[in-house]
Amino acid sequence: MNVTEYTPFHDPESLYVLNEELLAAEDLKGINLLMSITGFSDAGHVVNQISTELTEQLAGEPVAIFDVDQLVDYRSRRPRVTFTEDRLSDYRAPTLVLHRMVDALGTPFLLLSGHEPDLQWERFSRAVLGLVERFDVNLVAWVHSVPMPVPHTRPIGATVHGNRPDLIEGISTWKTTMDIPSAIGHLLEIKLDAAGRNVVGYAVHVPHYLSDAEYPPAAVAGLEYLGAAASLMLPSERLREAGRAVERQIAEQVEGSSDVAAVVANLEKQYDERTEGTARRSLLAGENDELPDADELGAAVEAYLASRDGGPQRGA
Repeated sequence: MNVTEYTPFHDPESLYVLNEELLAAEDLKGINLLMSITGFSDAGHVVNQISTELTEQLAGEPVAIFDVDQLVDYRSRRPRVTFTEDRLSDYRAPTLVLHRMVDALGTPFLLLSGHEPDLQWERFSRAVLGLVERFDVNLVAWVHSVPMPVPHTRPIGATVHGNRPDLIEGISTWKTTMDIPSAIGHLLEIKLDAAGRNVVGYAVHVPHYLSDAEYPPAAVAGLEYLGAAASLMLPSERLREAGRAVERQIAEQVEGSSDVAAVVANLEKQYDERTEGTARRSLLAGENDELPDADELGAAVEAYLASRDGGPQRGA
């Protein structure tokens, strides 16, 4: 038995329930699919913000609902619940749903969003691949985010991967070879590529000293990458406005501390030196490189934002 060609013992299709009323819709065939699955890294809470913006701002209805009881380890990622004086309410159960959505111009697309499975990755990936083939999806585009030693004063970059050169070349601001912890999106991309399906993934770069708080500008960048890849008009104005407020608050904090300003200046210098020409691949420090110590900046910025009324909130 070849373990690299593992086949799930249980039927992948039994992981989800289909909305039978939608299956006959002609506009489900050949459209693009976006994936925004939380649970991996999610620096700046980018994926969570993107999922919220798409589901709250665009019209949509479920095509397939996954059985999260088979996929989620509740004790490792406990759902939230509200306790008010002497009552419990608002239990937020995990979800994983494939929606049919419509963008601002009326263009339909599919959105797979929700919690990353803790269990049954092979079976889940087969299930998603089966849905991609069933609807003859044209392109699968997904997004996640990673903390990077970059300043907030420079354009937000991304590392792009997949099998569509026209969507990759000239975009990645960092290229290297390394072993990394995998996410379900990585496995899905590998499976889709092996099946000959178009797929592209965007790892948005978030300043590492801002990675623990919501950073709307990075979410806007993620939406722009997804929208451009899938030819969709995606909503971003609320995030842009929130991003402007956050950037003003950060600027005030930097201006109020010479130590913080020095750290940002060092990051800017490093970024500018390493992004000249082909040096973009060196954004991550190697074994002999030293990054500016941004711990003080991160703590100061986070404390400052937390002290402001209406400041960005941490994701759940």
